[in-house]
Amino acid sequence: MTTITLIEGDGIGPEVAQATRCVVDALGAPIEWEVLEAGLPAIEAHGTPLPAHVLESIRRNKIALKGPVTTPVGTGFRSVNVTLRQELELFASVRPCRLFDGVPSRFDVVDLVVVRENTEDLYEGVEFEMGSKEATKLRGYLDYMHGFKIRRDAGISLKPISVTATNAIVHFAFDYAKRHRRRKVTLGHKANIMRFSDGLWLDTALEVEKGYRDAGFEAVQVDELAMVLAWHPEELDVIVLPNLYGDIISDLCAGLIGGLGFAPGMNLGNEHAVFEPTHGSAPDIAGRGIANPIAMILSAELMLDHLGLTAEATRLGRAVRAVLGSGKIRTADMKGEGEPSTTSEVADALVAAVEG
Repeated sequence: MTTITLIEGDGIGPEVAQATRCVVDALGAPIEWEVLEAGLPAIEAHGTPLPAHVLESIRRNKIALKGPVTTPVGTGFRSVNVTLRQELELFASVRPCRLFDGVPSRFDVVDLVVVRENTEDLYEGVEFEMGSKEATKLRGYLDYMHGFKIRRDAGISLKPISVTATNAIVHFAFDYAKRHRRRKVTLGHKANIMRFSDGLWLDTALEVEKGYRDAGFEAVQVDELAMVLAWHPEELDVIVLPNLYGDIISDLCAGLIGGLGFAPGMNLGNEHAVFEPTHGSAPDIAGRGIANPIAMILSAELMLDHLGLTAEATRLGRAVRAVLGSGKIRTADMKGEGEPSTTSEVADALVAAVEG
């Protein structure tokens, strides 16, 4: 029996988490749940969105399934997602984007995987507030030593990109492509503009690629990559990106497959793994029973596969394909005519499919 830390989150998190737990339990998988709070409920109970005991639970159990969590704007709290990635060294974010039959899209076939470096880039949080002593000191140093003039009314964020982290994520992308029999790895960058950050990212990747000459590879500027995705997504397969680009491009890819409600995700490190949907907490629809639980359920499928529970993962994936392909279930984000299926109706249909 494997113990999983289950963080329901806030907003629509508890609704999609409970639906997911119901479906996974119906599989009869050898799993026990340790249910803990993070996000807004944790702030109310413990004064922080990520209490120490939650982090300790994930460290102990090694695996977590997490619902969406709100980071209140302007409160001084760090993002729970960013904190988890940094504290647990979850260096690789993997976001598969596959179009299912029955889900409206402009395309007939989409099957992409975005691999995102999770620990560096602008999301590392090295920032200086406008007008602060630190920002003033940094501005003065850059002007005096290097001739870079930054306006007084500017906030400043630094973009560190290291050889170490780039090596790790590019190796991961190639190994993932090989393990899952994908045909090509595409590296996104903007090295023509940011020569010493994206340039290092590109140069390091080109060195790594020399060890994978049997794999398809290309390097593409990220703006061109966005155009290709919107035009001919079938030309791409595994896409590896720095942190910020990866966040943006993975949402673009979700738009190709019907929206964030169908986009699962996993964050992997050498010792720990956190599985979560790509979408946010959507507080505007929380409590209405119409949230789409598919992304979190697909994240649970990824979790089961990661745990080596291949049969259960296969049954769950087959059930999702059957339920969506039947056309009888239509979540609110799929639009269309008539009343949308509720969160519990989606869960009930999937339970029936996995038990049938």
